[in-house]
Amino acid sequence: MPYEAEISRVNPSAFLFLIDRSGSMSDPFGGSAGKSKAEGVADAINRLLQNLVIKCAKSEGVRDYYEVGVIGYAADVGPAFSGALAGRDMVPISEVANHPARVEERSKKVDDGAGGLVDQTVKFPVWFDPVANGPTPMCAVLDRAQQILSAWVGQHAASYPPLVIHITDGEATDGDPLPHAEMLRALATNDGNVLLFNIDISQAAGQPVLFPENVDALPDPHAQTLFQMSSVLPTRLREAAQAEGYAVGAQPRGFGFNADLVELIRFLDIGTRPSNLR
Repeated sequence: MPYEAEISRVNPSAFLFLIDRSGSMSDPFGGSAGKSKAEGVADAINRLLQNLVIKCAKSEGVRDYYEVGVIGYAADVGPAFSGALAGRDMVPISEVANHPARVEERSKKVDDGAGGLVDQTVKFPVWFDPVANGPTPMCAVLDRAQQILSAWVGQHAASYPPLVIHITDGEATDGDPLPHAEMLRALATNDGNVLLFNIDISQAAGQPVLFPENVDALPDPHAQTLFQMSSVLPTRLREAAQAEGYAVGAQPRGFGFNADLVELIRFLDIGTRPSNLR
């Protein structure tokens, strides 16, 4: 069965995040206390990177089970890491751990042990900053991902296939993205094709739709195109979605529509559970 390869330092896997940084990402993110979509997505990506570092941390240090890339797209398409990692397409997770652009102090609510909540100051590493300015060249960013991962799969034939997570709130401004997505998904290691998941954070009326099997619950052609661009969840990820309480069918796609910040974080968490580490 495909998508069963163990992830190890000899055979790492890869995550590539494609982040819409167009002007509309400055609009408010629903249910997030006034944060813009760009700010909410940046927080979610930074939290995910921190969780990946923790997942790979062992007594002797952070093991390179993953290579990670963050590509932003708007007026330009290119690497979106800040700080010492700026300009790099893919970075081993140990280098991500060692080179945050900065570490901020954030406040979060924690249980006070008496049924209430108190504020606690925590350290929050930042690798990726919010930007919102320009058009939405979705075809171009998918082509950039195809170029990056074509080289990657050529060097890692025995590895669990890379996972691409694309986050957007708008329609492509440079053509039909579907054939570009199909070219990206056609890349493969011996364990299966590249996985492409899409999440549309458009705040259209209606409830969020996560991991659907068909387009019936999607209200517009743009959302339907993103659904068609998305890969079917492998068995382990389908089981992870079920464990989180999602009512998924036999062939759910890695697609989310109209997600608020909480659903975005849950989607990212499920999407980054590909296999057991060794």
